[in-house]
Amino acid sequence: MNVQPVIERPYERAGVVTPGLPVLPPGVERHPVPGGGSRAVPVGRGDVITVQDREGLQPVELVFFAPDGRSDAGMIGAKGGRDPKGLKAALLSDPSGRKVVRALEVAGFDLARADGVLAFEEGSRPGDMVNFTASTDGLLIVCAAGGPMEPQDHWAPTEVVLYIRRAVLPNVPDRLLPPDPLADPLLDENILPGQARPYLVKAGQFIQILDVQGRECSDFQAFSLRALDKGIEREIDPTTTRSLMGSLYPKPGLHAKYFSVDQEALVEIVQDTVGRHDTFGLACTARYYEDLGYPGHVNCSDNINRELAAYNIRPRGGWPAINYFFNTLLDDSHAIGMDEPWSRPGDYVLLRALTDLVCVSTACPCDIDPANGWNPTDIQVRVYDRGEDFKRSIGWRKTPGADLEETKKTGFHDCFARHTRNFTDYAGYWLANDMTGHGAIAEYWAAREKAVVMDLSPLRKYEVTGPDAEALMQACVTRDIKKLPVGGIVYTAMCYDHGGMIDDGTVFRLGETNFRWIGGNDQSGLWLRKQAEARGLNAWVRNSTDHHCNIAVQGPRSRDILKDVIWTPPAQPTVEELGWFRLTIGRIGDFHGPAVVVSRTGYSGELGYEVFCHPKDAEAVFDAVWASGAPKGMIPLGLKALNMLRIEAGLIFAGSEFDDQTDPMEAGIGFAVPLKSKTDDFIGRAALEARKAHPQKKLVGLDLEGGIVPTPGDCVHIGKPQIGIVTSAMKSPVLGKVIALARIDVTHAETGTKVEIGRLDGDQKRLKARITPFPHFDPTKERVKG
Repeated sequence: MNVQPVIERPYERAGVVTPGLPVLPPGVERHPVPGGGSRAVPVGRGDVITVQDREGLQPVELVFFAPDGRSDAGMIGAKGGRDPKGLKAALLSDPSGRKVVRALEVAGFDLARADGVLAFEEGSRPGDMVNFTASTDGLLIVCAAGGPMEPQDHWAPTEVVLYIRRAVLPNVPDRLLPPDPLADPLLDENILPGQARPYLVKAGQFIQILDVQGRECSDFQAFSLRALDKGIEREIDPTTTRSLMGSLYPKPGLHAKYFSVDQEALVEIVQDTVGRHDTFGLACTARYYEDLGYPGHVNCSDNINRELAAYNIRPRGGWPAINYFFNTLLDDSHAIGMDEPWSRPGDYVLLRALTDLVCVSTACPCDIDPANGWNPTDIQVRVYDRGEDFKRSIGWRKTPGADLEETKKTGFHDCFARHTRNFTDYAGYWLANDMTGHGAIAEYWAAREKAVVMDLSPLRKYEVTGPDAEALMQACVTRDIKKLPVGGIVYTAMCYDHGGMIDDGTVFRLGETNFRWIGGNDQSGLWLRKQAEARGLNAWVRNSTDHHCNIAVQGPRSRDILKDVIWTPPAQPTVEELGWFRLTIGRIGDFHGPAVVVSRTGYSGELGYEVFCHPKDAEAVFDAVWASGAPKGMIPLGLKALNMLRIEAGLIFAGSEFDDQTDPMEAGIGFAVPLKSKTDDFIGRAALEARKAHPQKKLVGLDLEGGIVPTPGDCVHIGKPQIGIVTSAMKSPVLGKVIALARIDVTHAETGTKVEIGRLDGDQKRLKARITPFPHFDPTKERVKG
């Protein structure tokens, strides 16, 4: 099969590209199918069916049912005769399968008599497509077949995309329709631009405010019905809410509530697919338009006044509403500005009422500035019953044009939830901030003196396989992969052509042509796949993040904890034999236990290990480690304590010590760029050679006087001029002083140089400091090698 271009393209007009607003040809629908999951879509006679394999090597099963219940692959021009085993398994195990089961039940179709089709039977490259044409109406079921992946294997089921090109264009308006409801709605109302709608919500019910077309603002206000019955107006107060939540606006998690001036919680946010909303101003007002020369312009405040009059709520010149999707910002001079919203078609916020409410929502009519992208569109409001089970989540995307993904629980989430409720969104997953019964300081000391266990499952894992896998890795990372033995691990950087870092991470070599890349973000994995395609290499790069969850067991007692937990076959090293940056493949307990990969790696500066397993085995793995570790003083550890450990150990973090403008030398990991011993070319080599010959910045340690901890981003000065910035800082418990990492101009980076860290405006307050070597703690790494 030949690789074909992706059907959708980003919206573009007059040189402005908007990846978040993909454009499909008229009559074309797009339906993502999750790896290991399925999707059922009604199909009409003459419709063209296209299935695209996004990552390659993904077998796809298809089943087609005619309205009379017959299943014949010939009705879509395909060769059948296959038993759709993967589809049957997916219906039982994957959440997407429940919708397919309902569709089959409603139609009365019997899957046992299905005539299955297998697409990509002989393998596929990333982006490959296969086409079919329906000769009759019916129901099409597509499954990205595949089951759980063992931690030592390299094949995980991945997403495919189903496109339907309709033979008969649907008779719908020339605009997008709202996506399907999250559940059966009690209220489902469309609000056109320039309108407002009031509605009653009972305690416990859910409110979904949905941007149908994208780039549209919606003002929301909610009143306590109990207070209104007493003649008292008590609505959401932005100032009270910000003060109590400690953030510009609430987000899903612990700090999720909106309050009245009486500090009564009225609603809480459960899901947010955008994460950027208005924090400073009112709903649009008549005065705003008048001052810009548009007297009489319809506005949200007047609309709200008119609709709330029925509830005897007094009118106001401007309503302090929560303006969802409105993108406001403050500049350095504290002026309020705005830009187009970040919301895409179908983006939404989901709230839960904490008391009986009178609510009002608008679709903003502003068409004279970027508030709605100069194009006001519609808003959908839905209310769901209190019995629905909606998980807390924050939307994120791997790339600007990628499909929305929600914050997930890791395989170990419920194990750590036994010890804390304080979870925060980290790279698309819920991770513990600290442990309720311990706190960050106690967790830190346990890591330094005994042992800790932490969830590191959000680390991105990509399987790199194929005859040219080594050549691909050799071209894309700075370390010499040719020297990496089977069972070995190497820490390395991955750079763009200009030398700026994409990511840092580790490469596991599990076989001659089998590698696993473990990094901090998806860009690194996507970059590997892009380079494989661009260079025509016979290699595949497949995402396996959700098939590999991992805990880190760190601290002086970590070896003693794991040696009795991990069983290894004779051909694999035991935990006691495992060398630094080496891996072993074993099982929990004995030959019959859950499969694991154990690496002697970590992010703490202490002796430590990471244990990788499939999510289905996570609880068993955790319980076994806990049973061995708890009697030895092991406790769970969260993100706050981990950050303290890694700063002391001089370990870098994306967005702090490096970004795509920072090269590895400037990030303090020049040791990971062996320009002399690695003679092969790799991406960014020429730029790194030039940068190393003419260095501009250097990462250094700082010792500070006094007890004030600087904030990352604070400026570093010698006298008036700024010579650098603080990248990370903490008060070190073991050293008893404030320390920091900073990126400094090489002219002033000599050890012992006295500098000042600027606070406030950089000049009004200075913290005295001195440049020191780093890491501050265990500079020879004797503890981690222990």
